[in-house]
Amino acid sequence: MKKEIFVTLLAIASVGSMAARDLKVDVDMSHNLWWEAPEVPCVKFTLSDSLGNANTSPFTFRVTSDRDESKPLMNFQEKASITPGSTQKVTYMLKFAEPGFYKCFIEDEGNLIKQFNIGYEPTLVSSLPDNKSDFNKFWDTALADLAAIPGDFTMTEVTELSGQKRKVYDVTMQSLENETVKGRIYIPVAEGKYPALIFYNGYGSKPWDIDPDGRDDLIEFVTSVRGQMYSQPDNKYGDWIRYHLDDPNTYYYRGAYMDAIRAIDFVEQLPMVDTNRIFAEGGSQGGALTLAAGALCNGRLRAIMPYIPFMSDFPDYFKIVSWPANAVEEEAAKIGLSTAQIYQNLSYFDIKNLARRIECPVMMGIGLQDPVCPPHTNMASYVLIKSPKQLHIYPTCGHTVDYSDWNPRRDAFMASFN
Repeated sequence: MKKEIFVTLLAIASVGSMAARDLKVDVDMSHNLWWEAPEVPCVKFTLSDSLGNANTSPFTFRVTSDRDESKPLMNFQEKASITPGSTQKVTYMLKFAEPGFYKCFIEDEGNLIKQFNIGYEPTLVSSLPDNKSDFNKFWDTALADLAAIPGDFTMTEVTELSGQKRKVYDVTMQSLENETVKGRIYIPVAEGKYPALIFYNGYGSKPWDIDPDGRDDLIEFVTSVRGQMYSQPDNKYGDWIRYHLDDPNTYYYRGAYMDAIRAIDFVEQLPMVDTNRIFAEGGSQGGALTLAAGALCNGRLRAIMPYIPFMSDFPDYFKIVSWPANAVEEEAAKIGLSTAQIYQNLSYFDIKNLARRIECPVMMGIGLQDPVCPPHTNMASYVLIKSPKQLHIYPTCGHTVDYSDWNPRRDAFMASFN
C-alpha cells in the first residue's frame, strides 16, 4: 500500500481563540501541531500582555483527549513573568500513551484564551469497523435496486450561464425509489473526449456556479442528492440525518448514497466523457458521498478527492461533537430507539465501514481544528483505505481546507492519471 502524508501550513488562518483577561497567546506553528514517533510532541507558545503592561497572572495549560475534555491528561499551572512591553516563551514536552488527537486549552486565571487541537501519530488512529455481517449484501441489494430504475437523464442548456469555452446544462436524473435528483454540468464546446469531475454537495449547501470559461479541458458536474441543493425545492425528508432512522432499508442515506452512484451513471453515458478518467470530489457531507461513491461504484471512478468528510465513526463522532449527535438522539428518543439500535442502524452508512471497499486512489484533506467533522473521524476512515492514498493535513483549518492549496493539488492529482 502506498502511503504519503503532506502538511500545509496556512499563513492566513489562526487557531481558534476566545477573549478573556489580559494575557495574549501566540501558538508556535513551526511543527504544524502534529508529530510522529520517535518525535516527542512539543507545544510552544508566546505569552504577552494585551495592553503592554507587566503581567504575573497565573495561567494553566491543559491537555485532554478529543473524546472527553472533562478529564485532563496533563495539567500544567504556572505564573506569567512578563515585564512591560516584553513577551514570555513557554514550552511543554508532552508524552502520550497512544496515537490520537488531543485538545489543548490555555487559561488566564480560569478564563479560556486559546483552544486548539494537536495530533500524535495521526495515521495510527484506530477505530475498528463495526459493520454487520450482511453489510455487503445490504449495499449490493441497493445497487441492484438502483440498476433496475432507468436514469431518464435530461439536459437543458442554461443559455444565460453558458460561455465561449463551455456550455452549461441543468440535469435531472431518476434515482432509487424513482426520486428525481438534479445537478448542473459544464461541457467544453470543442469536440473531443474529456475527463470529468463530479462534485458532491455538502449538508444543506446552496447551489453554486462554476465559471464556464475558467477552463476548457474538463467536464465538471455539480450534483446534489435527494432533497438537497438543486433538489431542495422538492425536499420531503425534513432534516435528512433523522429521516427513517429506525430502518436502514428506508433511511435517508441509503437513497442519498445511491444518488451519488446515479451521478456516475449519468456522466458515464455522455459521449464526450473519457470514461477512464471520471473523478469525484466533495467536502463535509460531499466528502462522505465521495468516499461512498468510491466504495460502491465497482471501479468506475479513476480517483477521488474527499476532504473533511462527514458520516464517519459514529460512536466516537458523537462523543466529540454535539451535532449531529443531538439531532440523532432527539429523533431516536421520539421513535423509541435505543443507543445500541442507533449505532447498529448507522453502521450501514458509516464511511469507516465502507472504506475497505474503495479500490481507486484517494487524496484526502483534513482540517486539524475541525469542530464539525473532527480529524479523529476523518482518520478513522482514512486508515482503513487499502488503495493508494495520500493525506493533506491543514493544521490551522477548521471545517474547511485551504482552497488556494487544495485546488492546485487536486488538479495535479487528476492530471497524474492521464
